[in-house]
Amino acid sequence: MAETPEDIAAAQALRYRTFIAETGAAPRDGGSDADRFDEICSHVLVEDSRDGALACCFRMLPLSGAEIGNSYSAQYYGLSALEGYEGRMVEMGRFCIDPDHARDPDILRVAWGAMTRFVDEQGVDMLFGCSSFHGTETDSYLDAFAMLKERHLAPKRWLPKVKAPDVFRFARRLRRKPDAKAALQTMPPLLRTYLMMGGWVSDHAVVDHDLNTLHVFTGLEISAVPPARARALRMVAG
Repeated sequence: MAETPEDIAAAQALRYRTFIAETGAAPRDGGSDADRFDEICSHVLVEDSRDGALACCFRMLPLSGAEIGNSYSAQYYGLSALEGYEGRMVEMGRFCIDPDHARDPDILRVAWGAMTRFVDEQGVDMLFGCSSFHGTETDSYLDAFAMLKERHLAPKRWLPKVKAPDVFRFARRLRRKPDAKAALQTMPPLLRTYLMMGGWVSDHAVVDHDLNTLHVFTGLEISAVPPARARALRMVAG
């Protein structure tokens, strides 16, 4: 867990590199991706044990249903349905892996282990956040969106409403049968992991021109995680 201002600055620098410098997003001053949520979040750093280099980071914000309007995601999605959620929630955001470490599968595994420990310690019932596709053009991701529509839409009782001015309503517009191989190849690794554990998504994607991404609201009720996968995550967390 980040303990010093230097830790958070390192995370902000990695976020700048992965979300802005190498993606075509709108530039920021100072080479740092920082916002008002950083001060109220807990930050997780995954470091390379060989040299201490920061390989991955993300942040987490515990919330109740009544507080969900204060989340990062609430800027883009109408989340009034989740205001009635009675369990404890955590918003997970700004997840990124250093491009130099992107091919190492252990990083994602360790990151989910850290999330699992946080979830268990805090008594969390639901994880949520925004899962991002690179770029703002939808054509390359039509099979992925068709698969999300067919298999992974949020339960109606939790379904986020449209709030952002520019969205892709894939659940309404797509009529194609997804090519599963093509869908998985173009789906972000973090989103794939959410879905493998029983996660679900909004019925539309937000077009975020500032960060040059398409993102979907993603939720995971902890009770839906398959027992075998939960045991494996807790082994990593321990």
